[in-house]
Amino acid sequence: MVIKVVMLTMFFAVMIAIGFMCRKNSTDVNGFVLGGRSVGPWISAFAYGTSYFSAVIFVGYAGQFGWKYGVASTWIGIGNALIGSLLAWVILGRRTRIMTQHLDSRTMPQFFEARFNSTALKIAASIITFIFLIPYTASLYNGLSRLFGMAFNIDYSVCVIVMAVLTGIYVIAGGYMATAINDFIQGIIMLFGICAVVAAVLNSQGGFLAALDGMGRVVDETVSTTPGIFASFFGPDPLSLLGVVLLTSLGTWGLPQMVQKFYAIKSENSISTGTIVSTFFAFVVAGGCYFLGGFGRLFSANIDIAANGFDSVIPAMLSGLPDLLIAVVVILVLSASMSTLSSLVLTSSSTLTLDLLKDHIIKDMDEKKQVLVMRMLIVVFVAISVVIAIIQYKSNVTFIAQLMGVSWGALAGAFLAPFLYGLYWKKTSPIACWCSFIFSTAVMLANMLVRSSFPALLQSPINAGAFCMVAGLIIVPVVSMITPKPDAAVVDDAFACYDEKVLVAQKNALSDE
Repeated sequence: MVIKVVMLTMFFAVMIAIGFMCRKNSTDVNGFVLGGRSVGPWISAFAYGTSYFSAVIFVGYAGQFGWKYGVASTWIGIGNALIGSLLAWVILGRRTRIMTQHLDSRTMPQFFEARFNSTALKIAASIITFIFLIPYTASLYNGLSRLFGMAFNIDYSVCVIVMAVLTGIYVIAGGYMATAINDFIQGIIMLFGICAVVAAVLNSQGGFLAALDGMGRVVDETVSTTPGIFASFFGPDPLSLLGVVLLTSLGTWGLPQMVQKFYAIKSENSISTGTIVSTFFAFVVAGGCYFLGGFGRLFSANIDIAANGFDSVIPAMLSGLPDLLIAVVVILVLSASMSTLSSLVLTSSSTLTLDLLKDHIIKDMDEKKQVLVMRMLIVVFVAISVVIAIIQYKSNVTFIAQLMGVSWGALAGAFLAPFLYGLYWKKTSPIACWCSFIFSTAVMLANMLVRSSFPALLQSPINAGAFCMVAGLIIVPVVSMITPKPDAAVVDDAFACYDEKVLVAQKNALSDE
């Protein structure tokens, strides 16, 4: 217990100290929200990765999908690395940085307003962002609470409040730069922590080959009668597995808190290096989490899914580890959760302030007042998420993956296609954006309220979210082709940024001579 407490105290002290050290970088809106658009490659990459992976992944998704698909759940982590990180940086990174700076947009809703010349789109996007980030935030606390309960026997409410307060302190004090630097430190902890945990858990089962052999002997006739299905390449349900890969990988392309990381990148070299670092981070952390969860059924004697839900799988796997490793696990998941929480509250507060309150509700907001309002809204957002998390826990709604599925499905389904086509295709129309917004939010709300009315495959929020994203990629171009063309002057101005000439080193481009 002494080891756990000392390590936690040191961890919290460093996080808060960095928050106050970064206060000088958060005196204006650009500094508070984007770190002055001067964030280097390693910090950008780790900020992206740690915002991506949280307790939702480690406890909720890894436990649930590892149990359902066995070792094949590792494909989810591979998809997260290749699609959610590598392709996201390659396809979105440079263009996002260039166009958002050209349009002077600091948030995704501001991008929609400037790119499509529509204030209404900005307001709608900000409302969708705020509403659907709440269930995602509430899900972070639940996963963390289970591990804290296992390690310290601390009351859930106390755990939630402490985590929220400490995260709020360093975000309010230092803004984006404090969040990014802390993300870097937290990311290093996650990299080493997941490697140590996977090695320890497999060692407890006699090593990798013995554990794989054990998974090959697992039989669950309610899932499949095929021998060795949980140790197979694609598992018992490849189609549903594909839905999870799509939602958790392609979904990052439309999440405001993820895309905003590209706004703050410093230079071209930062994008190149960040792409490699972010992909490696995802391979280790996401791949490790899902790979670990894939062996969950070996611990079935200690797990009661019917009584405690899938969120109990990972804590049961870790409960027999030595105290030092338990402390590492707690800090690992705390790092993942606090980094994601800080990103969510900063995104939500900046969106509400800059896109909804400024000029629409509160007139004449200068830089100082905007930063003050954002700091106040961080407190409000954290408080709301804490209340919802506690209510959700006491109501026994314990399936983390469902909460995250609704959030990711609505946000990514609404924003992915309009944002992607907006960066690349001049013919994308404002009406097409509206169709994507309305379709995805309506489908995910209906899935949450009348789930039993959906086709069997789409009753899962995961599959419904993946469906919304794919549908948006079809809806936007089709609607754009049959609706009035966007204003040519607005479009030409937005795309002019790509044609500006820049000087580069000859190692990056051969001269004509």
